[in-house]
This record gives sequence, structure tokens and C-alpha cells, in this order.
Amino acid sequence: MLNGISINYYLLLSTVLFIIGAVGVMARRNSIIIFMCIELMLNAVNLMLVSFSTLHNDPKGQVFVFFIMAVAASEVAVGLAILTMIYRNIKHIDTDLLTNLKN
Repeated sequence: MLNGISINYYLLLSTVLFIIGAVGVMARRNSIIIFMCIELMLNAVNLMLVSFSTLHNDPKGQVFVFFIMAVAASEVAVGLAILTMIYRNIKHIDTDLLTNLKN
């Protein structure tokens, strides 16, 4: 029990958030929405790490969450910079229309 709530509820919430993020990555075409769905998936993993870390009274999982948050922040910064440059050159960020990047 974590603060009166069973670990199963944390796992269920984390699983639902991860599935929503995964479906969003696979179904959406807008690059910004895809980045938001990736962030949602990372937050689901963070929730699971923190809940297991609290359950086992081990702070290693919570420390690892800080590293994941740092990587997520840098991923967003680099991703948005790339999207800004793509938008300046092509005038859209739709992933279906970015076929000229293959050349």
C-alpha cells in the first residue's frame, strides 16, 4: 500500500498512460503531437518507477526518474529545434509530407 492506495492502481494508471501514448505515436501525423505522446509514455514509465521505488523503500528508482526527465527535456529541446528548421525550409511539419528528407 502506497499512501493507502494499492500498487495495482498505480500500475493500471501507468499502463493506460503508456498505451495512450503508444497509440498516439502510431496514429498521429503531427510531429508536435508525436512528441507529446512520447513524453506521455516517458511519464508513464516514471510513474511506475516511482511507485515501485516507494513500495520497496529504495530511492534508486526515484533517482533514475531524474535522469529520464533530463533526457526527456533534452529530447524536447533538440526535437523542437529540428522541427523549427524543417518548418522554415518546407513550411509544414506533417510527417506524411516529409518524404524529401530521405534523399
